[in-house]
Amino acid sequence: MKVSVIGLGYVGCVSLGCLADKNHELIGVDILKSKVELINNGVSPIIEKGLDELIKKGVENKKIIAVTDLSTAIINSELCLVCVGTPNLPNGGLDMSIILSLAKQIGSLLKTLNKFFTISIRSTIMPGTIESFEKIIEKISGKKANVNFAVILNPEFLREGSAVKDFFNPPFTIVSGLSDIGRERNKELFNFLDAPIYEPEIKVAEIIKFLNNSFHALKVAFANEMGRFSKSFGINSHDLMNLFIKDTELNISPKYLIPGFSYGGSCLPKDLKALNYLAQDNCLDLPILKSIKLSNDEHNNFIFAKIQQKKITNIGFMGLAFKADTDDLRFSPCVDLCEKLIGKGYKVQIYDHNINLSKLIGQNKNYLLDHLPHINLLLTDDLDVLIKNNELIVFVHGANEDADRIISVNPSVLILDLVGNNSLKKLSNYDGIAW
Repeated sequence: MKVSVIGLGYVGCVSLGCLADKNHELIGVDILKSKVELINNGVSPIIEKGLDELIKKGVENKKIIAVTDLSTAIINSELCLVCVGTPNLPNGGLDMSIILSLAKQIGSLLKTLNKFFTISIRSTIMPGTIESFEKIIEKISGKKANVNFAVILNPEFLREGSAVKDFFNPPFTIVSGLSDIGRERNKELFNFLDAPIYEPEIKVAEIIKFLNNSFHALKVAFANEMGRFSKSFGINSHDLMNLFIKDTELNISPKYLIPGFSYGGSCLPKDLKALNYLAQDNCLDLPILKSIKLSNDEHNNFIFAKIQQKKITNIGFMGLAFKADTDDLRFSPCVDLCEKLIGKGYKVQIYDHNINLSKLIGQNKNYLLDHLPHINLLLTDDLDVLIKNNELIVFVHGANEDADRIISVNPSVLILDLVGNNSLKKLSNYDGIAW
């Protein structure tokens, strides 16, 4: 199938590479020329395990091209995946301006397009957006929804750091919309997936991402509260939570239920904030959901206080991105923690092998520079230097072999573990944040 992908962020790039691997013909579209050039050179603009290989293969096999011109993509495809950003507004809702502006552009292009065209929206959207999107296209194009074109909602469930794996192994696929042709075309696009397909009503499909990500955020915050509680009683919270998650019938699944660092990234904070906005807008009082961010912020404060108690000045961080095996720095709790420590006069040094300042672009780069404008002076690419030059090493990410490296380089360094690296526990100056 000839498919265009509008917006080459995480969802767009992963969709581009994975669909090309299944022999579809892809045209990627983004307003950032730098992203387009990288993809056309066979390079992924983001760090995501396995994606570089897929992009390179797709370009070499002429299954992937990228452009900045939307009209080229729409004219030369039969279905487009909308993967543009929907950031939070000051009031907490999601900014639909990019999505609705895109509807105007597509409507203008469909005026003279003599074919049935399917628009499949993967971006997280506010309730009612599909209906608004259809009406805008109808008004501008003069064509009829579900007769001349279809607008389908096809939300994604990708986790950064394992997005390629998640793309090929989803729990299910959601295809929602009023057009039979549009839904069938969308299902055909993903017919290689071994997962059930659900076709809920549009309102259900518009809310599912808020529900999923708000619950994931709740699980992280809940686990960390239990971690602090457990440690205060001398209980290893990992032992406690590992017992708790044995019950897969009632206690759901182990994902996000291991105490550690605070949640962050571009999905959980954004969708939790939007869901709270929707509740407030409907005069609903949902105290648990409102308290999740408070709990997450308190966990950040707890970690900061824990560092202050060490009575040291020089702090090294292993990891800066919000999650291991990614370069996404947006709403990374580690970025915020480093910013706060620097503001209080601490000397901070950072090692993260996935962070290359010359390759950061767009909102990811802007977020980092807004919070850590002197990041070039803080980063080191030598792990031994980090271990040797600091009094405390804070593990945000890390590997099992790091303990042996510390023993050989600086065995007296203090350790604060935020991830639960079992190999570190043999070190004499080890401290776990909640275990």
